Amino acid sequence: MTAGTDPVIERTLRRLELTVLRRLDGMLLGDHLGLLPGHGSEKAESREYTVGDDVRRMDWAVTARTTVPHVHDLIADRELETWALVDLTASSEFGSGELDKRDLTIAATAAVGFLTARTGNRMGAVALTGGGTRAYPARPGRAGLRALLRNLLTTPRTAHDRPLRRPEPAAATDLSVALAGLMRPPRRRGLAVVITDFQSTDLSWERPLRALAARHQVLAIEVLDPLELELPAVGLLPVVDAETGALLEVPTSSRRLRARYAQAAAAHRREVALALRRAGADHLVLRTDSDWLVDIARFAAANRRGRGAGRRPPLAAAVAAAPAGGRVGRAGTTGRALFAPAAGAAAVGRW
Repeated sequence: MTAGTDPVIERTLRRLELTVLRRLDGMLLGDHLGLLPGHGSEKAESREYTVGDDVRRMDWAVTARTTVPHVHDLIADRELETWALVDLTASSEFGSGELDKRDLTIAATAAVGFLTARTGNRMGAVALTGGGTRAYPARPGRAGLRALLRNLLTTPRTAHDRPLRRPEPAAATDLSVALAGLMRPPRRRGLAVVITDFQSTDLSWERPLRALAARHQVLAIEVLDPLELELPAVGLLPVVDAETGALLEVPTSSRRLRARYAQAAAAHRREVALALRRAGADHLVLRTDSDWLVDIARFAAANRRGRGAGRRPPLAAAVAAAPAGGRVGRAGTTGRALFAPAAGAAAVGRW
């Protein structure tokens, strides 16, 4: 039996499709105004101007009649090509609950795909793995999307469960190189989705992302786990870098160290949000401890009302407002049930 016909993979794909279409399809009506308003030239409805809107879309006729600045939305072109950069490196193989970041990354890819795989729209992906990048050509329809998701689900895991005697610093993810690869060869204008955890403190990816946003509409989906924001008080914690195999022992019993860690994590999240805003990308944050479907629906609704992710409240406030270890939405509707619990949970933690 091949990996592509694995019944577990097929059941997972079916659950993903049904969950996304049942819970999001009714919230996001319209074939071409899904997660982000697409490129186009035909005018749609006018709405009041909001800080951050493109002034080139000012509706001067309505503005003159109402004396209130208005802009007009655009109806997207009939065919949309979406490309996703999907981070499946070792750092994504971490999760403090039933859903790890890798599963959430694939689920976010499926949500984008199922909501855009209509009327001939095409979707391709560049998967960033421990062995390098793998490109999957853009194919139309849901059959092409299902084939893409099968390839992502069957990508081997590469995380180090144990420390290496000789860590491999070169094995760390280089997001800037992957983004540069996403622009080659030059592709038609469309939607580019970058799904990763943005954990690296090196923000050299901002320049290639800005270049990508100059040609495409860019959506950056940041995947987080709550343990990456705050350390638990569990004594001396051996932590293994899942990508390089380096070992670090962290004295989590120190309240001062935990506070410094939380402050540094929050500061890094703010730096990432600011870099994404400077690059001109819309920013969506998904957490493994919340209902990712509700988060996507709220983001799409905010974009339709003209309040994009670049004009949302500061990320630190949004993280602080999230329920501690809780779920967003009604009981029993969380996206956690899509996947089995993360395998390989060991006494040695992984960052």
